[in-house]
Amino acid sequence: MKNLTLLFSLILVPATAYKEDFRTKLNLSPNNESHKRLKREWIWNQMHIMEEINSPLPHHVGKITSSTKNKNAVYVLQGEYANTIFKVKDDTGDVYAFERLDREKKSEYELTALYIDKRTNQTLEPPSTFIIKVYDVNDNVPVFVQKIFNGSVPEMSPVGTSVTKVTAVDADDPTVAGHATVVYQVIQGEQYFTVDESGVISTATADLDRETRSTYEIVVKAKDSPGLHGGDSSTATVIITLSDINDNFPTFKQQSFHFKVPENLRVGSEVGRLKVEDIDEPQNRNTKYNFVRGHYRDTFEIIANAFTNEGIIKPKKPLDYEKIKDYKFDIEAIDPTVNMRYFKPGGPKSIALVTIEVLDVDEPPIFSQPSYVYKIDENDLPKNPIGRVLAVDPDAAKRKIRYTLRRSSPSGDYVKVSSSGDIFISKPLDRETNAWHNITVAALEVLADNQLSHMESHAQVYIQVLDKNDNAPEFAYPYEPKVCENAAPGKVIIRISATDKDEMLPGVNFKYSLTTEDSNFTLVDNHDNTANVTVKYGQFNRELVKIHYLPVIISDNGKPILSSTNTLPISVCKCDDKGEFTFCEEAAKQVGISIQALVAIFICILTILVITLLIIMRNRHKKNLNVLRKPVAEIHEQLVTYDEEGGGEMDTTSYDVSVLNSVRKNGMKPYRLNLETGPCLYAQVQKPTGIGHSGTGEMAIMIEEKKDEADNDGDLLPYDTLHIYGYEGAESIAESLSSLESGSSDSDIDYDFLNDWGPRFKMLAELYGLESNEDFVY
Repeated sequence: MKNLTLLFSLILVPATAYKEDFRTKLNLSPNNESHKRLKREWIWNQMHIMEEINSPLPHHVGKITSSTKNKNAVYVLQGEYANTIFKVKDDTGDVYAFERLDREKKSEYELTALYIDKRTNQTLEPPSTFIIKVYDVNDNVPVFVQKIFNGSVPEMSPVGTSVTKVTAVDADDPTVAGHATVVYQVIQGEQYFTVDESGVISTATADLDRETRSTYEIVVKAKDSPGLHGGDSSTATVIITLSDINDNFPTFKQQSFHFKVPENLRVGSEVGRLKVEDIDEPQNRNTKYNFVRGHYRDTFEIIANAFTNEGIIKPKKPLDYEKIKDYKFDIEAIDPTVNMRYFKPGGPKSIALVTIEVLDVDEPPIFSQPSYVYKIDENDLPKNPIGRVLAVDPDAAKRKIRYTLRRSSPSGDYVKVSSSGDIFISKPLDRETNAWHNITVAALEVLADNQLSHMESHAQVYIQVLDKNDNAPEFAYPYEPKVCENAAPGKVIIRISATDKDEMLPGVNFKYSLTTEDSNFTLVDNHDNTANVTVKYGQFNRELVKIHYLPVIISDNGKPILSSTNTLPISVCKCDDKGEFTFCEEAAKQVGISIQALVAIFICILTILVITLLIIMRNRHKKNLNVLRKPVAEIHEQLVTYDEEGGGEMDTTSYDVSVLNSVRKNGMKPYRLNLETGPCLYAQVQKPTGIGHSGTGEMAIMIEEKKDEADNDGDLLPYDTLHIYGYEGAESIAESLSSLESGSSDSDIDYDFLNDWGPRFKMLAELYGLESNEDFVY
């Protein structure tokens, strides 16, 4: 029969109860004779221990017992804390704790019990895991989560208004009644605020006025039920700020205000400022100014400054000293957003007397209207003025007015203004360049001595240029379409649109056509000022034409009708099976450049060339002077070699270069520099006498010619120089091997003899040994 093992956890039920329950589930009778054999099982009391026990260590925890009795068996504990904190007597099974336990650090310990035969070291019972529960005692003081709390509440709030919440934490077991219970109490500032059992702080009075006191600092105590520490407590500070509400009206700082302003003060300019005092915070200041008494509220307005809360007085219309010399009226300051619940009747009146004195000044002319608008057709040049400006002297003198042009946009002398105010057009105007011309006209008074006054007034004149149809439509974009060389007929290549520099009114309509129908493309009008370019026949040949230049005529419906021819470059491309482009040629792009830019580039290039030439001439002159100044001992022979092609085989017999190397050996002295007789550039050489030659071979004649040229050339350097010339002789049986004439040579010479010249001439033999019917391209 199997061994049955029962595991016990936090609070262990007596073993007999488990036995009875187990028998009930198996329908076994306690007196069933067929089951009289005793089972092996663990038997122990429940495992728990109080924390912070003051008695001496070790502390008895419980006992583990097995129903199997064996004098050679011992009890063993396993687990993280076995044999350190907890130990078991191996013969009795009593479990002891060898340290004082703190539930707040660890509340449960899990161990494993074993019953082992010490002779064979084999377990007599299966291992059983059990838990030791640490019971809590009230040994911790509640602690606030922070030492300082902050809260805010509007001023004048009713009693019981929530301000903030404080929290204190007790580390004791909250499942044990009274161990983790925290009681809060206000011990400083209790006349203003209270705290409930959950830590919520509320107002205790309804007359908290921010303007009287804006900040409160209270102290809250958190207390625990009595325990090991005798019900100790902790405290925290709560700083409560009263937020402002709009509960105060503004008041004037003075009872009357007096301002002086010139009569030429512009409309909307500042006359003066009315200062008020509002003890609320800026966000709750919303002062409005009203006229109480006076007949000139239509002449002035008072605008409140949102930042300073001041009332700014501004004229709504021009002031005239000749008509009214001073203004008087009463102004009231009020805040319509004040909460009337907190209104305190009987306060100071917010009314002040305002006096504005107008000063007489000499005013500039006044235009009949602030701005003028005139229209003119583009490209027209009327002889008569297109309009006129008018200004008058507002003073009693009524002086004569003279006009002048002060500013024009765009700049230029397109518009002129006469001294009498007439406006003329001096040049035809182009709407596409500037649709509007704006000018500023100044009006000045003519004084008694025919001098102009230093004061002037200005008026804006706006001239609108009306459009004429003088520009033909053109492509809206620089299109660069592409088409597959195997495109099918009807394939849409691109959708083109047009634009017109003229004014694009709603009725504008563009028509598209081709200059010729003899092409593989056609146009389909979409009736929305666009057209589709489609393939007409299909199957393009990239080998013949890689880019098709399609001329497209675009016409408008203006008066007169204008049209232009635009070229559409269409690239024929290679495409894959999906119709994706794989290779295309780029259409040549025309880069425009102005004449001024070309002139500037030419001047720069010419300047660089001149500077370069001057530097070369200076360096050459300096080098010649240095050579002439050198002592004779420093002038040495110089050998100049050139990598050139030599002559034929037989030409080497006409002249033996090795003679130059034997000049000094044979006692022949080379010529040296002689500043009196002039330089000699060549050493004496002997012409070898070959068989069949008379000493006047082709090479000898060439050398004599070159020597005479060198002797008579005064520009050469003043020291001996050896020149090697690449001269091709004419006596080779292979004639010329140069590639310059080989491609067009019609010679019938057989070059098979080159095969006999060895491996060095193998390539020439292959090239020149081709059959006559074969073509060879160099």
